Amino acid sequence: MGKVIAVANQKGGVGKTTTGINLAASLARSKRRVLLVDIDPQGNATVGSGLGKTEAAGTIYEVLIGGSDVPATTVSTEAGYDLVPANGNLAGAQVELIDEIGRELKLRMALNAVRDEYDYVLIDCPPALNVLTINALVAADAVIIPMQCEYFALEGLTALVTTIKKIRETLNPRLRIEGLLRTMFDGRNTLANEVSEQLQQHFGDKVYRTIIPRNVRLAEAPGYGKSVLSYDVGSKGAQAYLALAGEIIRRDEAA
Repeated sequence: MGKVIAVANQKGGVGKTTTGINLAASLARSKRRVLLVDIDPQGNATVGSGLGKTEAAGTIYEVLIGGSDVPATTVSTEAGYDLVPANGNLAGAQVELIDEIGRELKLRMALNAVRDEYDYVLIDCPPALNVLTINALVAADAVIIPMQCEYFALEGLTALVTTIKKIRETLNPRLRIEGLLRTMFDGRNTLANEVSEQLQQHFGDKVYRTIIPRNVRLAEAPGYGKSVLSYDVGSKGAQAYLALAGEIIRRDEAA
């Protein structure tokens, strides 16, 4: 059965979508079967995977409201992973699901039908704690938390850890933190190094050894609808995500 990982942080601009796309591509390059689920109404993981927001025959919106299923909305990408796309219609799901019984379980039930077909299912979450993010956390086995090493990131991390604990106590007892990923890292920045040390002190081996650096190629790739591996596999950003995929695979094999 495939492992379901939510890529989540309530703070925006920390590299969630970049991580979702490039980790999916890196795992696929490591010969793993990967599904990336875009559950953000902005649809950035969809566009960054090379699919226009209006091109998809079906999206995660139809899956959540019961009008379709995951296999019918899944498309293949150039980078070798499968994608369940999203677009602005998904914002309506938050309103349509508000009075639904079991609304927090919609994504879990939908993914249960395809988990056996993949080694990893990654869920790119919106930068907010809403019914979509809760669906992702209830469906997931684990959470990867991308974060920049800056002061306010620690405050946001505390709130997210509290949310994960509450979901584990109520809706998803198996949920755990897979790892904290330091993104957009600049080792010349004193504060970044100080925050990085604090993370390691508080979270120990939950902090990935792999660090994602600030990298122009990483920033450019989504504009071409490509993963950074497809755009420039020799770049520092691409090599960092390949290293992250290797670290995740080794952890799973050792578990």
